[in-house]
Amino acid sequence: QLLETIASKNVKVVVVGNPANTNAWVCSQFAPSIPKENFTALTRLDANRAQSQVAMKLGLKPSQVEAAVIWGNHSSTQYPDVSNA
Repeated sequence: QLLETIASKNVKVVVVGNPANTNAWVCSQFAPSIPKENFTALTRLDANRAQSQVAMKLGLKPSQVEAAVIWGNHSSTQYPDVSNA
């Protein structure tokens, strides 16, 4: 609620606590005047793991794999998407 009443409407909000995506959505619901695209959730560790697994499978360095993303929360429902990697 403080985001709604005090923060600039241009604020960028980064949520790192799990379940990160759900928490980012909940946070956005309490600050409806802030654009939804200003909220993001960090699941960087999960994205790094997906990138590393693709790299190992292909015999590449992880830095050579780009565009691997994670959909969902850090949980058993998470879906690593490497279709564009």
